[in-house]
Amino acid sequence: HKVRSSAPSRSFTTRRKKKKKNMCLFSSCVPEFWGDIAKDFFWKTKHAGQFLDYNFDVTKGEIFIKCMEGASTNICYNLLDRNVNEHKLGDKVAFYWEGNEPGDELTVTYRELLRRVCQFANVLKSQGVKKGDRVSIYMPMVVELVVAMLACVRIGAVHSIVFAGFSAESLCERIMDSQCSLLITADGFYRGDKLINLKLIADEVPWNPEVDLCWFTLLCGVSDECEPEWCDSEDPLFILYTSGSTGKPKGVLHTVGGYMLYAATTFKLVFDYQPDDVYWCTADIGWITGHSYITYGPLANGATSVLFEGLPTYPDVSRMWEIVDKYHVSKFYTAPTAIRLLMKYGSEPVQKYKRQSLKVLGTVGEPINPEAWQWYYTVVGEKRCPIVDTFWQTETGGHVLTPLPAATPMKPGSATFPFFGVVPAILNESGEELEGPSEGYLVFKQPWPGVMRTVYGNHQRFETTYFRKFPGYYVTGDGCRRDEDGYYWITGRIDDMLNVSGHLLSTAEVESALVEHEAVAEAAVVGRPHAVKGESLYCFVTLTDGVTYSCSLEAELKKQVREKIGAIATPDYIQNAPGLPKTRSGKIMRRVLRKIARNDRDLGDVSTLADSSVIEQLFQNRCCTAV
Repeated sequence: HKVRSSAPSRSFTTRRKKKKKNMCLFSSCVPEFWGDIAKDFFWKTKHAGQFLDYNFDVTKGEIFIKCMEGASTNICYNLLDRNVNEHKLGDKVAFYWEGNEPGDELTVTYRELLRRVCQFANVLKSQGVKKGDRVSIYMPMVVELVVAMLACVRIGAVHSIVFAGFSAESLCERIMDSQCSLLITADGFYRGDKLINLKLIADEVPWNPEVDLCWFTLLCGVSDECEPEWCDSEDPLFILYTSGSTGKPKGVLHTVGGYMLYAATTFKLVFDYQPDDVYWCTADIGWITGHSYITYGPLANGATSVLFEGLPTYPDVSRMWEIVDKYHVSKFYTAPTAIRLLMKYGSEPVQKYKRQSLKVLGTVGEPINPEAWQWYYTVVGEKRCPIVDTFWQTETGGHVLTPLPAATPMKPGSATFPFFGVVPAILNESGEELEGPSEGYLVFKQPWPGVMRTVYGNHQRFETTYFRKFPGYYVTGDGCRRDEDGYYWITGRIDDMLNVSGHLLSTAEVESALVEHEAVAEAAVVGRPHAVKGESLYCFVTLTDGVTYSCSLEAELKKQVREKIGAIATPDYIQNAPGLPKTRSGKIMRRVLRKIARNDRDLGDVSTLADSSVIEQLFQNRCCTAV
């Protein structure tokens, strides 16, 4: 399954074999590397002192990361004013907005976006919002969402975007935790054929309705000129909440200068951005992917993007490829969940459209199983588009392990190598660094400009979550395997690693083996306590359309896993799952599946579930032998 790009790879491979020496050399020149990139941006004042200063070791004091401290800039100025005035891109399209319904569309240029942002920034100031204040944004994928977030950063306010699918309770929790003084929302929107009443949901948050104000009324007669607020490089930029396996969501805090550099550079290099590209990231801005690779990264490079409000299957399963042809999309970035969903319908809906404009395909959100990778590469990209399988987190701010298109020889399912300035390591349970081919905890040895700075309002939680387990390292919480060629393979969250009879098994590996069967559209594997083996494998499978679950199919699936991985990986239980519990960003909630496997109805917080009705169905369908 090794697919090589057309670019020569001999020198690349040679460098990787000497990675330890080269990594050390590169670490010493990181400030120079990022310093050169920083010259491409506008800084009101320059930094003094170290370019990048940090402490990753809790035994040596408080954890901190500082990049270009003392320098001042404004991200909105760099994204819009600089592109309009300095780079003369005022008439270039910033966004092609594609609504939920085909034919509902809008084109926004950089000049128009700058005008609208400045106008709304003045509205925010008129409401008393000032530098350092937190503003909550709860909106659908419309241009006003981009306008609102950039208006915040123009005046130095800190935005906290809440995905427009979260419940009132989740919204309230995030507003209270970040102490937001203002909420920006919409009346409602359609997701597919389903109406989402955002304002009704927001009204469930306890406050005085008499303070409600209308966006369009507030804009009447307001100036479209607004001087930017110059912020220190280490001033807060935004807070974005991410769920922990336990406890309340964590408010990940990113800062101005380092995040700007990292989002801009990763976008430019990972997608091989060229000035004539039309780029489309299908994520929602309510998640970090939408922050970094719909708003900040593309706009920092003067790119033209598609902003999509709808669903990949509405009004039919060809919608995404219709949009690709409509706007001549050249760089396309989506999630393995979407790919597996569309795989169920075969190649015909894809091949209805030409897709000749496509040059680079990307994946994000979770490790992609090789079968979905191959379908994406062969059917969607027609074997001519390199795939960038990107690994990163809300906390990292941008890609940390990723191929570079047409430069990195591809291996389906591998996130390949670290991005520039990122130094990964694999540790065992004792915190010892493993060399060569190995598997264990994925950690990072030094920061990069875009890494998070703290958990908002709780620095101790930041240190405990990411730095206490292995002092001196940033702990991702993910398992990782490094192969004989030095490629990194994300094996899933550490708590998704199973110890079966003393053997460490990756749930992702078992899931991949199950999905290889033509009858299986999607699979999720969790551990269930076993009196003899310690843990047993409990597998949930969603079947392709028209397939009926049977004892013979179950036997086939067990046989396939046994043949693909080995007898030790043979599933103990396989449950038919018409649907899987997923977050609104499409990630499978394996924590909930572990509870179902154990028949434990104490599920904890399930507010992030997209459809909670699947839970009861799964409890009812539990394997009768799984008691």
